[in-house]
Amino acid sequence: MRTIVKKYSHLIKPFDIIIVLVLLALSFLPNAIFAYQQATRKEEAKIYAILTIDGEEIERFELSENTPHDEFIYFPHDDQYNIIEIDGTRIRDKEDNSPDQIAVQTGWISQPGQTSICLPHGLMIEIVSTEPATSDNDTIIPL
Repeated sequence: MRTIVKKYSHLIKPFDIIIVLVLLALSFLPNAIFAYQQATRKEEAKIYAILTIDGEEIERFELSENTPHDEFIYFPHDDQYNIIEIDGTRIRDKEDNSPDQIAVQTGWISQPGQTSICLPHGLMIEIVSTEPATSDNDTIIPL
């Protein structure tokens, strides 16, 4: 083991270690951003599931405690089907006839930012949150 360390130690420079540590720290940035978004989400915000096929919005479901359990069947293209199940605050692709079954294996999604994608069928379920307006001063002025 010592001979291996001696053999390759001349290839590693001190700046290489700094670069690796910075990249390692940056790799956790998406998780930190997602956690921050979840922590700052307001309770009165409505959560929706947007179902799109080939980039076109087909349907929008509100996910709340009052949403009844329901199933919908979509036929994106010839010889393709997706059974979408909604149960209160969560939604999933219950069954489809895609070869890899990735959307089915994704399971239930319920948090804003989560997605379930069936690439062979071009179907995507995305969870989004609509924050209630806090004031009338939320105007974006283009420069």
